[in-house]
Amino acid sequence: MKKYLLFLVAGSVVACTTTQTEKNDSKSVIGYDISEEGEQRELIAGPLTTVSVWEDYVQAHNNKDLDAIASLNAEDIKIWGPGGEFIEGSDNHIAFLNDWFTANNPVWKSNYFIANEVIVKDGENRQWVTSGHDVTQTLDSIKVTSAQVHDGLIVDGKVKMFYVYERAIPAPQKPETEAIKE
Repeated sequence: MKKYLLFLVAGSVVACTTTQTEKNDSKSVIGYDISEEGEQRELIAGPLTTVSVWEDYVQAHNNKDLDAIASLNAEDIKIWGPGGEFIEGSDNHIAFLNDWFTANNPVWKSNYFIANEVIVKDGENRQWVTSGHDVTQTLDSIKVTSAQVHDGLIVDGKVKMFYVYERAIPAPQKPETEAIKE
């Protein structure tokens, strides 16, 4: 009986060690992506170098540094904006930003950055950064803040494409007791 118990314990230790080693050698699956064909593809934790590229990109926008933005853009960048805008090409992006910066003075406050990657059908490894920000702009002399989520594809240290999703952040409401006094 003691030999059987010893064998069971030893087997458990080996099994736990093997499982742990396998986990250390594999990548962390954090979710899945769905292809246009409906195929589920594993999303895995991506390299933090892509987050650094995106952080630099957002900071260059906050600094209104069009040269830095252009240096981080892929020449054939594609951008889908929150209002249905589509911008293709680095030169068109810089022209758009020049006008927008002048008219609205947007400033981003970053809330989070998540690096992830997915292997697509042809074996290409796509590295994305998903980030959340509060952006404050001046519209008709009024400061307006909205929440944005960005999904940026980083290829060879350049921003290849990104999507911007946005929702309004409502102005703070007065407590009910203050509203009654007025």
